[in-house]
Amino acid sequence: MDTKTIKYTSSVNERIDKFLQKELSELSRTNIQNLVLGGYIKVDGRKIKTNFKLKNGNIITIEYREPEELNVVKQNIPLDIVYEDNDLIIVNKAKGMVVHPSVGHKDGTLVNALLFHSELSSINGTIRPGIVHRIDKDTSGLLIVAKNDKSHVKLSEMIANKEIKRKYYALVHGNIKHDYGTIDAPIARNPKERKEMAVIDEGKPSITHFRVVDRFENYTLIECELETGRTHQIRVHMKYINYPLVGDLVYGPRKTLNTNGQALHSKSIEFNHPITGEHLYFETEVPEYMIETIAKLDK
Repeated sequence: MDTKTIKYTSSVNERIDKFLQKELSELSRTNIQNLVLGGYIKVDGRKIKTNFKLKNGNIITIEYREPEELNVVKQNIPLDIVYEDNDLIIVNKAKGMVVHPSVGHKDGTLVNALLFHSELSSINGTIRPGIVHRIDKDTSGLLIVAKNDKSHVKLSEMIANKEIKRKYYALVHGNIKHDYGTIDAPIARNPKERKEMAVIDEGKPSITHFRVVDRFENYTLIECELETGRTHQIRVHMKYINYPLVGDLVYGPRKTLNTNGQALHSKSIEFNHPITGEHLYFETEVPEYMIETIAKLDK
């Protein structure tokens, strides 16, 4: 990918994200805020905050990478489909499978497999067709996929309105003493490490509820319910309260159990069908790797 550097001279007094949203139509306000947090947008050569207010004569420097063109192909990859009708698919994603193509993961993804299986909504373009919400590569479990634009729009609204209940099982370091807890801490791109998320005052509101399922000598199995759906939310929140996920080499300790990535499973999804209104509930078994890991732990 090529890095593009653009310079602007401000002649107005307004927030930088609002100003640049008008100047750069290809970037959303969220994209711009993430670039600011990552240090890719500077004013007069200095890093700034997302709420920085421009003054006449400020020099704005923007560095960002042009996205690489990706050709998404249909691939006959086995899928574990839990439910399917004319409007949506519920798939049980395997650990290690990337959800959609990106640089470094051009094929072999869930989207490549889904396109071979079915028509998908067109709302997210050619790279992420049908993808209403995502889970990380090394997170396993249930995911909702839209087969047409009407259901995609409705499902997106339902997620925004907190009408879809998503529960995860996670194995974390440490012994959590309380049976229940809620983590209410805003999340945004880590300004010190572009590829990571972090709890930051100016981040987006993020809420995770958890309850203890089982305790072991140095670990705890918990069930998490997401009230919001930020990138890496459970992983970031559990690190924030000093109970990082087992196997998470990004947000957790280097010395951890060998689970080939974070021990996190999207266990259940509950919602009303976006078209028919029918109440739907789906639950999966904890994956074998988690069962084997837990079996080796001391009570």
